[in-house]
Amino acid sequence: MKIICIGRNYADHASELGHTVPSEPLFFLKPDSAVLAHRHPFYLPDWSQEVHYEVELLVRISKLGKSIAPEFAHRYCDAISLGIDFTARDVQAELKSMGHPWEKAKAFDGSAVISRDWLPIDSLTGGGLQSIGFRLERNGVVVQEGQSKDMIFSIDQLIAYVSKFMTLKLGDVLFTGTPAGVGPAHPGDTLEGFIGDRSMFRVPVR
Repeated sequence: MKIICIGRNYADHASELGHTVPSEPLFFLKPDSAVLAHRHPFYLPDWSQEVHYEVELLVRISKLGKSIAPEFAHRYCDAISLGIDFTARDVQAELKSMGHPWEKAKAFDGSAVISRDWLPIDSLTGGGLQSIGFRLERNGVVVQEGQSKDMIFSIDQLIAYVSKFMTLKLGDVLFTGTPAGVGPAHPGDTLEGFIGDRSMFRVPVR
């Protein structure tokens, strides 16, 4: 299983970090060892002083695909979910300043929350993939809120773009980017993610 993460896919998030809006999707990978086991707390690493939460819609790839045309991309995914891309922001900033890759800040153990539950795409009502509302609550207070319609690059565009460079396989997970409101996690926090009114995960921070 590959975990493919899209960066800067919401204009408001790009702005809050002082970045320009990208002209094409920016992506990076997390290893399967980054997946936080279900019902396990997230332990803040002792080598970072500023780990941020980033809630994201997830898409599950349902069949093998390479160089997929955007108009056919919907055939290659079958379910959505919700997760967190934990980011060691201080480490990332240092690595960026030196022009180094920043997997150390993104791909560490436990840095990828993936909800146990997946919602079949064919069960979505209304506008389907284009009208999904989601949010992250920190200790019961909403800190991030997003709509899939606000993505710079749609889910179909992301699938097509990534598949130009690497083969997508059954079970791969696509993190589609985070809206504004990212911030530091602290010991004792509880992070709970929702699609609509449905709770998708609840993660204690230690």
